[in-house]
Amino acid sequence: MRPWRRHPIPPFTADAVADPRRPAEEVARDALRHPAEVLAFAQLAPGDKVADIRPGAGYFTRLFSDVVGPTGRVYAFVPERTMARENAGADALAAAYPNVTRVNGLLDTMTFAEPLDMIFMSQEYHDFHIPGFNTDVARMNAAAFAALKPGGRYILIDHQAAPGTGISAVQTLHRIEGDYLKREVQAAGFVYEGESTAVANPADDHSLNVFDEKIRGRTDQFVLCTSASRADPAQLLRTVIN
Repeated sequence: MRPWRRHPIPPFTADAVADPRRPAEEVARDALRHPAEVLAFAQLAPGDKVADIRPGAGYFTRLFSDVVGPTGRVYAFVPERTMARENAGADALAAAYPNVTRVNGLLDTMTFAEPLDMIFMSQEYHDFHIPGFNTDVARMNAAAFAALKPGGRYILIDHQAAPGTGISAVQTLHRIEGDYLKREVQAAGFVYEGESTAVANPADDHSLNVFDEKIRGRTDQFVLCTSASRADPAQLLRTVIN
């Protein structure tokens, strides 16, 4: 692992975390999710165009909206498979934050209205390996690459699995081995930039389902940053599809 150099927390990030519009139940989770450190690691800045993949209740979407501001844009991407139950939440976020736009589509062919500075997934990537999601993860990563500006960032947070287990625990424990994930995204052309330990927990032995009350909310998690190289992303996408 190459640790990311520690970034100071910019005032606009601190202001976003302190926004009084944030729901109290989300603020209560900050001590475990360390949003200021995660956003500083992701180098999110005013004016950025970002996609939040499966935003859920909007914990990070709200923060992104505040940071990128009126000249930025947050695309709340809801996969077609889950849009019947998740569109309403994304629409509520868009109604409350004018720079948030809900987008639907297939994960492995995701596209956006403009090139992006960042694509973000928190505790979601492992799910897309579960057969029920019917997602070709290699194609998904290639589509993410194609959606980013040259040098754009692919930020992935997920529950760590035991070393050497790869994707074998994605359905049973909802965990994925960080090194395996890193190899997958590198295969799509991404350049590994580093990892943050902001949400790591060395006391987690990686044996429990993440929803087990003994560990829920306190799992060992990795935060991975990769960037889109200057290779032709359209060609990479064609290569994976073909």
